[in-house]
This record gives sequence, structure tokens and C-alpha cells, in this order.
Amino acid sequence: MFERALVQQLISRIQEPRHCIQIIVGPRQTGKTTAVRQVISQLDMPTHFISADDPLLISSNWLRNEWDKARLLAGSGKEAILVVDEIQKVPQWSSVVKLMWDEDTLNGSSVKVILTGSSSLLLHKGMAESLMGRFEVLYSPHWSYLECSQAFGYSLEDFLFFGGYPGPAQWRTDYLRWRRYMNTTIIEPTISTDVLQVEQVRKPALLRSLFYLGAAYSAQELSYVKLLGQLQDAGNTVTLAHYLDLLGQAGVLCGLEKFSLERVRQRKSSPRFMVYDTSFLVVAADVTPAQAIRDTEFRGHLIESAVGAYLLAQSKEQGFQVFYWRDRNHEVDFVLQRGASITALEVKSGRHKGFGGSQVFMDRHPEALSYVVGTPTCSLEDFLSGRVTLFK
Repeated sequence: MFERALVQQLISRIQEPRHCIQIIVGPRQTGKTTAVRQVISQLDMPTHFISADDPLLISSNWLRNEWDKARLLAGSGKEAILVVDEIQKVPQWSSVVKLMWDEDTLNGSSVKVILTGSSSLLLHKGMAESLMGRFEVLYSPHWSYLECSQAFGYSLEDFLFFGGYPGPAQWRTDYLRWRRYMNTTIIEPTISTDVLQVEQVRKPALLRSLFYLGAAYSAQELSYVKLLGQLQDAGNTVTLAHYLDLLGQAGVLCGLEKFSLERVRQRKSSPRFMVYDTSFLVVAADVTPAQAIRDTEFRGHLIESAVGAYLLAQSKEQGFQVFYWRDRNHEVDFVLQRGASITALEVKSGRHKGFGGSQVFMDRHPEALSYVVGTPTCSLEDFLSGRVTLFK
């Protein structure tokens, strides 16, 4: 079975002295549970693994009782591991975890805790409310091109079209079956469970429409005013911006802001839609593999979206922000900022667009690093494989 880098990261942390809860955050169906099971199999430590998947059994008292079972495993000074899968489904989970963790700390218990969850919204809400200073986060992003190549034998073209979900990879030769899996097992549960059951969304149909329209326009800039004109139940721009933020926190779709050293200008800019995985663009556009090969414009958006999705995943690990830049006819596809370090990235994708924006950008920001992805010195395959350093 393929092992992601996340496994060894988590093993290293569990082998350290007990000091923080380890919380694994990431979109559903990216292999969080599998990674934890691989960790358990490699560690010679008693483990209590529980899942909060059964809504009829789950309660705060249930979590307390299961935690006590892990404490028994850690008796007489032994170390033990408690794993709670899908922790966000437990009512008031963060308050219970805080109470039990603090009790263990006070009593010198050696229970080490791993929590996983698909709802990034609920996890972040709980962490912010109760667990400050008590946890570390490990990210489980969509699978990269290198991982899909090694695990499933993906070519670059396979990855561009089918994206980085391991579950439906077995059906890449059956487009209709792959598309049905994406809709029913990944997209709809993400929207209906990870977003709509967590936040007060007054117009769920509008949020769904925003996802499909935004995903179809991935790698394209679209003002909120124009967006309102294309959605049937439009609401207002504030509502759309809020819903787009929720979809971003769920790890499916975001709106990149325009780069500016002035924060106010960034927030007032029209968003450039960007999917977190190219499979969302393919499903939303309803394009078959044969059509994607023939349509140069669509393939260009697919390549730019693959680069954007890679950058969004890396931004969490490396701690940087992702923007785009445009001034009249000059544009840069992606601008990365980490503190005072800036990198400008243009993507040579084959679709018709103006080039030269990076030179104008560099004239204004001479301290920046600049790349053109899709050239002999910075190929798309090398870039998506992580062989290009993003900052000086």
C-alpha cells in the first residue's frame, strides 16, 4: 500500500514526549484514516482507535468513556495512543477534548492523542474556541502528481484531468463512472455535510450553484457583479463572498485575491477562481478526456488550475499566500508572498493570453523571484513534482 509523507511526519511526532494533540486536517477522501492506520501498524504502542461515524452512538459522554479506555492502556507509566476518527461529529467535541487532555496533563497520563476530521470548518472552529496552545496540525491535501504517478501510474495528462483523489483512480478508463463517484461520494458530501451542516447557510442552492460555476471558471477572473448576473438566486455580493470563503475552508474552491502591498485593495479585487483539485473543474465543465485534448482553451485552464492547486496545497505546508496580479493588459498568473519574499509565476499553458506581465511586475518589484512554468528551464512536470524552489 502506498505511503504518503504524512505517515512518517506523524510517526515522528508521536515518538516525541507528549506535549500536543495531533490534529490531521484535510478534504474528505484524501486518505487521513488510512495514513493513521499505517502509523499505528508501525508503532509498538497500545492503541485505542474509535470512529465517530455512527450518529446514534456518538455523544460527549461516549467520548469521555472511550478516552477512559485509552487511559487504562496507559496504566503503570506506559504510553498509549488514542485515535478519534471524524472527531467533528461528536457534539461539543473541543470542550470534551480540552477537559480530558488537561486532566491527563495534570495527572501525568501518557495518552497521546490523534484526531482526524473531514470538516475543516468544524475542526478550525473547535480548535479556535477551546484548544489553543494544545494542538499541532498536520495537513492531508489532495494527492500530488508525484504521488499519483507512483501510486497509480498516472501520466501527466491523467493527473491534469482526473486530479488527486485516490478513490476514483481505479475508474479513470470509465469516465461516466468516475464522474458519478466524484459527484456522489466527494462533491455532494463536502457541500451538504462539511459546509451546510456546519454553517448557517440561508441559500444552500446558491452555494451549490456558486461551486459549480466557480469551478467551471477555474483560473479565470470574474467580478462579483458579473457573477451575480449568472446565478439564478443571486443574493448579494457579501453573501457570495461569504459562501466562497466557506467553500475555500472546505478545500474545494477559493477566490484568489489580486496582489497588492495594500490590503484594502486586495479585498476589493475581483476574485480569480481556483479549484483545489482539477477534478472539480472537469466535473463542473462536464468535459470528457477526448474533448479536453481537442479544446486548447480548456486545457490551458486545466494546466493553470493544476499549478494553482499545487500552490494552494504547498501554501499550508510552507506558510505563504497565493495571489494573482493584473494591471490593465499586464498580468501574472500567480504571486506568492511569504513575509518580505515574493515570487511571480506565469504559466505557459497553450491558451491565448498576453505575456510580458512578469517583466512589468519585476520592474515594480525587482526583489521578487520570477518563473515561467512550462518552459525547458521550468517544465510543468518538474514544477508539479516539487522540484522547483518557490522562494529565494
